[in-house]
Amino acid sequence: MSEQVEHEADGAIDRGGYDFNAMQAKWRPVWEKLDPFKARDDGSAERRYALTMFSYPSGDLHMGHGEVFALHDVLSRFWFQQGYDVMNPIGWDSFGLPAENAAIKRNEHPATYTYANIETQAESIRRYALSFDWSRRLHTSDPEYYRWTQFLFLRFFERGLAYRKASYVNWCPNDQTVLANEQVVQGRCERCGFEVTKRELTQWYFKITDYAQRLLDDMELLKWPEEILLQQRNWIGRSEGAFASFEVEGRDVPIKVFTTRPDTLFGATFLVVAPDAKLADELVTPDQRTAFDEYLRAVKASTEIERLSTDREKTGVFLGSYATNPVTGERIPIWAADYVLADYGTGAIMAVPGQDSRDWEFAEKFGLPIVRTVQPEEGFDGKAYTGEGPAINSANAEISLDGLGVTEAKAKISDWLQDKGLGERTINFRLRDWLLSRQRYWGAPIPIIHCPVDGEVPVPDDQLPVELPDLRGAALSPRGVSPLASARDWVEVACPKCGGPAERDTDTMDTFVDSSWYFLRYTSPEYTDGPFDRAAADRWMPTYQYVGGKEHAVLHLLYARFFTKALHDMGMLDAVEPFARLMNQGQVINEGKSMSKSLGNGVNLGDQLDEFGVDAIRLTMVFAGPPDDDIDWADLSPGGSLRFLQRAWRLSGSVESPVGADVSTGDVALRKLTHRTVADATELIESYRFNVMVARVMELVNATRKAIDSGPGAADPAVREAAETVAILLSLVAPYTAEDMWENLGHEPTVAKAGWPKVDPALLVQDSVTAVVQIAGKVKERLEVSPDITDAELEKLALASEAVQAALDGRGIRKVIARAPKLVNIVPA
Repeated sequence: MSEQVEHEADGAIDRGGYDFNAMQAKWRPVWEKLDPFKARDDGSAERRYALTMFSYPSGDLHMGHGEVFALHDVLSRFWFQQGYDVMNPIGWDSFGLPAENAAIKRNEHPATYTYANIETQAESIRRYALSFDWSRRLHTSDPEYYRWTQFLFLRFFERGLAYRKASYVNWCPNDQTVLANEQVVQGRCERCGFEVTKRELTQWYFKITDYAQRLLDDMELLKWPEEILLQQRNWIGRSEGAFASFEVEGRDVPIKVFTTRPDTLFGATFLVVAPDAKLADELVTPDQRTAFDEYLRAVKASTEIERLSTDREKTGVFLGSYATNPVTGERIPIWAADYVLADYGTGAIMAVPGQDSRDWEFAEKFGLPIVRTVQPEEGFDGKAYTGEGPAINSANAEISLDGLGVTEAKAKISDWLQDKGLGERTINFRLRDWLLSRQRYWGAPIPIIHCPVDGEVPVPDDQLPVELPDLRGAALSPRGVSPLASARDWVEVACPKCGGPAERDTDTMDTFVDSSWYFLRYTSPEYTDGPFDRAAADRWMPTYQYVGGKEHAVLHLLYARFFTKALHDMGMLDAVEPFARLMNQGQVINEGKSMSKSLGNGVNLGDQLDEFGVDAIRLTMVFAGPPDDDIDWADLSPGGSLRFLQRAWRLSGSVESPVGADVSTGDVALRKLTHRTVADATELIESYRFNVMVARVMELVNATRKAIDSGPGAADPAVREAAETVAILLSLVAPYTAEDMWENLGHEPTVAKAGWPKVDPALLVQDSVTAVVQIAGKVKERLEVSPDITDAELEKLALASEAVQAALDGRGIRKVIARAPKLVNIVPA
């Protein structure tokens, strides 16, 4: 047993000349001087835009960064090796609440905290040897950047896509700011975890609902995980149905109710209105006002998740008003109940307790009529029937649905309603407009001036950016309105239109606005005539590959898609989708749980890099499993990764053939494995199976070491070819080690641009393959056979095997299934 194997066997790390600290100190300044990853953008090669999700500068890099950056870098470096012109930019999503909250605690300006953390992260990213193009670096909190965020807001405003309205909004009492629907997770603020309440405010919105159908349709253009596409489809929530008009006693305007089941209209025995919808306030009669106001106060204290819970006891209050069912002519009561939401349809539903479980529970509790309109299946003994069946109790003097199936009944009643002027076919969406106002300081100010004469007046483009006033410490404390409101010298301005006294809007924009277009700014970060150079954006967009967390499925990803489509419609961009391909990474956990200081299972990335080196940590992240799987750090071995890298690195010092040696004279078996490894690696990387690619490299390292130690020897050109291939493939994962190997092998830096090894198809032809023989599903024999063997020949060979005959032990054979050249399945009698 060699000294190397002995050390590996006892678990020790014997670096044997492999010094990762020395390598890191040696190669980083070389790469920074060579700047090998700067996009050429000169038309000399096919372009590929590699993008990883924006980093937020909250302290140094953590284990999650370590994973996503390592995975992203495999793809980026792979494309560099293949000769593509790759753009792989870096920047920071540097506005936001964490910096503001930290600044309040420290009595400093948010910029102080933000930019210090950016520099800390930038240093760690450089140490981590990532293939970023640093010439395109940007920060969203730079006035040079948010000038253009404000510019784009104004273009949306001009087209009616940015508007202001009063409504009940999600309010985080901890962060003292409103939240978009997408930022409320199970009734809590997605950032701080506090329970969200409702509050009536006048706020700015983006009209994302105008793009609901296109956001659905254009998913056909995307190569994204189906899980993410499904989440977006569900969030957009397209439903086909009809509006039905219910006349209200004493009211000139009928209530329009959206329903996906117009066929059940004959069973609508009451209406339910969201208590926090304006409609409820309009419909409540004087004698019911006190009861309604008390109920509304209770509803405001509950979350949407609580309101929609199927386990929650139904509550409500009669509004004192009555409507007329348009198909039965019956007088039906109107109630307010919290299981209806103000922003769904018109804020009112027709209650059909016979066919809806929530309506049934409500009707039972308050003694309201129940009429079935769909015949339940035989043996059904439940309450509300939500299944398919023929229509019943669904006829009047002009129309009958009785006996029709659901689809036919829906079509017939929809046509009838439309002909009678009592309704119309329509499509509804669950998606609501994007609430973008924030009552906090550290964000891009909304570039609108409020004038008592001219109303909402845009800040002229030549006065952008509207820069933040210098507030810090206690002046930033959340108070239910924006801290900007206290900066009177900043707030009070002349109206750009009439010149009279006016005031700036004191809200800032949701930071998701900044990250909805940053990928476009990367294409021309120094451009001064607009947010991006149209020609550059059209050259690079859409992003070829996007890498990041699945937690942004209905936040950043949906918003960025909306922005891209809106800019396309404005004639600013050719692309209609921002990200052609998406790869999600899992979480890095420890001991089965998310890392947390309170749980005592936190792992510091910097400490791991100090102990094992950058390459070993990167390799561990990539080799742990498929990218979208969670990684449990407790189950991994960065020490094992370090030992492998040591073994691979030693190959480069063992090669004795000269650079440029004629590899055609080398050992054929090793050359075949080398070329098969390259061919497999190409396919595996393109299918995101990076961990399997690493396993193939490990196999090649072992075979090359065996060839050196046991023949054909270190001087064989096939050994050099294999070692060079290992260096190039390892450069995707372990760049310091790979660069040192490349130098040891007699080459100039950088291995990152060595070029992807060419595969000789002749060396991929297999002399034999292993055929598995199963008896009753259990493997009993393995045969080495020609790849060209026929089913009949393989069956004959399998039955002639002594091992197979022994396993059959005299039993007859009922069936033989041969699938040449890899499988024979024998079914005994």
